Amino acid sequence: MPRILIFSMIYGALSIAASAQNSSSSELFKSSVLIPVNSFTSGVEGPATDKSGIVYAVNLDHQGTIGQITPDAKASIFIELPGGSIGNGIRFDSRGNMLIADYINHNVLKVDMKTKMVTVFAHEPRMTQPNDIAIDNKDRLYASDPDFKNGTGRIWRIDTDGRVTFLDSLGTANGIEVSPDEKTLYVNASRKVWAYDLAPDGNVSNKRMLIEFSDFGMDGMRCDIKSNLYIARFGKGTVVEVSPQGKIIREISLTGKRPTNVAFGGKDGRTIYVTLQDQGNLEYFRVDIPGREWAMQRN
Repeated sequence: MPRILIFSMIYGALSIAASAQNSSSSELFKSSVLIPVNSFTSGVEGPATDKSGIVYAVNLDHQGTIGQITPDAKASIFIELPGGSIGNGIRFDSRGNMLIADYINHNVLKVDMKTKMVTVFAHEPRMTQPNDIAIDNKDRLYASDPDFKNGTGRIWRIDTDGRVTFLDSLGTANGIEVSPDEKTLYVNASRKVWAYDLAPDGNVSNKRMLIEFSDFGMDGMRCDIKSNLYIARFGKGTVVEVSPQGKIIREISLTGKRPTNVAFGGKDGRTIYVTLQDQGNLEYFRVDIPGREWAMQRN
């Protein structure tokens, strides 16, 4: 039986978990499983939430899909990407359009959420991927572009007209995020998180290291509204919270060991959803401060 048909059979049990994740009284910083193991492929990535609280992630049931999970933990395929595209990072712009890093075809795709029409927003053949994307309050995107085979990488800016601009070379650039005040661009590579000054025109300068870890790698990351970074520690099975001064605040243990990305959501923006490669599913935990991107969607 296809996995996608199994979801309705376990709906009742998942509703209990869903009620807990939306409760403001849930225990903070304690992770729970959101949907069953192997609901997604090992390519699960790119969690993002829309204004209604639906969570989206790539590769539900099989490669090339965008899955959606409702607030009551019911999962289904939202769209199939055309042309052999496979998504990675997902963000939403100020108009509610979904933007997807298509690492197979060197694209950023745009999805009209009402019609489900998928178009190529930006194409850059010089990219190896793109991998993850961040968005600022002017709807400009910033893309990480790792070349894992050669241990190199780059970061790019994609303007609102789809024009792509090279910003810098940076190891195996992976997780990427903009600070709440729009003045800093964070990018991680291998075991280091870097910070750049982000100018009003979208250019970067003054690269400096925010924090370095002695073990395990990193993947996707997001900021809360106080500029604290939540970073997926791939291989360690945790999400680490890091202050804007580069100090570890806490580390949240997960069931899975290979978290690929994180996103804020829930009714108050204080639920973090985590995609897990080794589990093929999502976990969630409650936090004390809402997420930056969740707050942006409500301004």
